[in-house]
Amino acid sequence: MNWKYRNNFAFWRSLVGKLWITIICLVGCVLIALGLFLLPYIDTNFAESESRDIKRLFTYICIVGFSLTTFFALFLFTKITQPMQQLIQAANAIRKGNYGTRLSLRTNDEIGELANTFNHMAVQLEDTIRNLNHEKEHLASVLRSMTDAVITFDGEGKVILTNPPGEKIMQAWYALDWAQEDEGLDGHPSANPSRDVPEPLVPLFRLVMEQGGDQSSNVHVQQGVWSVQMAPLYADSVVRGAVAVLRDVTEEVKMEKMRRDFVANVSHEIRTPLSMMQGYSEALLDGMATSPEESEELIQVIHDESLRMGRLVKDLLDLARMDAGHTDMNMKEVELGELLERIYRKFMVRSKEQGIQLQFECKQQMISLQQADEDRLEQVFTNLLDNAFRHTPVGKSVKISAELVTNLRAPFARVSVKDQGVGIPTSDLPFIFERFYKADKARVRGESVGTGLGLAIVKNIVDAHQGTIHVNSVLGEGTEFILQFPVESSK
Repeated sequence: MNWKYRNNFAFWRSLVGKLWITIICLVGCVLIALGLFLLPYIDTNFAESESRDIKRLFTYICIVGFSLTTFFALFLFTKITQPMQQLIQAANAIRKGNYGTRLSLRTNDEIGELANTFNHMAVQLEDTIRNLNHEKEHLASVLRSMTDAVITFDGEGKVILTNPPGEKIMQAWYALDWAQEDEGLDGHPSANPSRDVPEPLVPLFRLVMEQGGDQSSNVHVQQGVWSVQMAPLYADSVVRGAVAVLRDVTEEVKMEKMRRDFVANVSHEIRTPLSMMQGYSEALLDGMATSPEESEELIQVIHDESLRMGRLVKDLLDLARMDAGHTDMNMKEVELGELLERIYRKFMVRSKEQGIQLQFECKQQMISLQQADEDRLEQVFTNLLDNAFRHTPVGKSVKISAELVTNLRAPFARVSVKDQGVGIPTSDLPFIFERFYKADKARVRGESVGTGLGLAIVKNIVDAHQGTIHVNSVLGEGTEFILQFPVESSK
């Protein structure tokens, strides 16, 4: 019952119902007025029987006219409101996202003009939405293809948009234990701290929101360095948020530091022998040598320092070629046991002169490397043995051992160079393969002083052979370098 009542009430509130009631009322008023005007005239001028017939006929005519008028009025209003209903349905469809909706009305009146205008508006709206979607997809593709991280924040510091590198950085930074990770930007606990501005970006974000200009800075997070460029987002001249572009410049910073250290170390290493050569040559020119023996000693010092500079320049050229990828590697099959035995015999004379016991052990008769440069490997083991003899006192031993490890999926050759020397402090172990790094820090003249580049060259050569090298050392007990080379060539 309620449903029928609601439907009837909705009909009378509609345009058709209101127009129908209006027409009925107008027709009723006309007929009533006409009846009131004619009835006195009929009663006065006609007989009673005729007057009754005329009134009956008038009543029939009023009923038929009223019915026909209301019927045609309802038909006409229905023809008008049906297009309006279609227009309403089409507008609702577009409101729901069906932008391809069109009206099929073909009339020459105002309703037809309204339908054409609506269809034109729908076409324009569909094109606009399509272009916006294309722009959105294009922007999303650009953001996805960027290697730099892009993060967008709203005015409250909430993340509203990131690209994949930005999302990766956010997850990594949120996993860190910041001192104020549970505090919001205003100093109060945040409702959703996992999606707020990360702690390293908070100062930059505040500057952008307060000053409204672009801000840039380098952010240090653990061992990484990030270059951050942050710009404000405006809405009606009001800063409504900020967008940050982050680029990992860790390697660039390291390379710049390495360049500065390299220049400083090279200057130091070259200045020392140059100063000594200049000083001793000036002594010879000034006639300070009073005997041939003193002259010979000064000349010998100059000669030794020139050899030291030659070794330094040679090592620098080797490292420069390796860094540039211009190292010539003559890859072929190398029998590692024979190579180590030859190097062992070469150092036997030096071991006897220095009073150091040199040992060699090869657990397999044949250890063949399918792809290796024999000369470069000889340079590696020569540098390692030279370091071992330099830091091993008289009466101690140096041992070379090699074995073929086949119990893993990929067999490899393992070589160990172990000495009983002074050892390397634990704090220096992570840096011994850096250029010019010397664990003893002593800068004394003599044949035993190295250039600080030997282990850096060793690391480069081992990496070129797709091998690994690491060191174990105990201060005062000795040092062991362990090298591993793949036996089979990589495909």
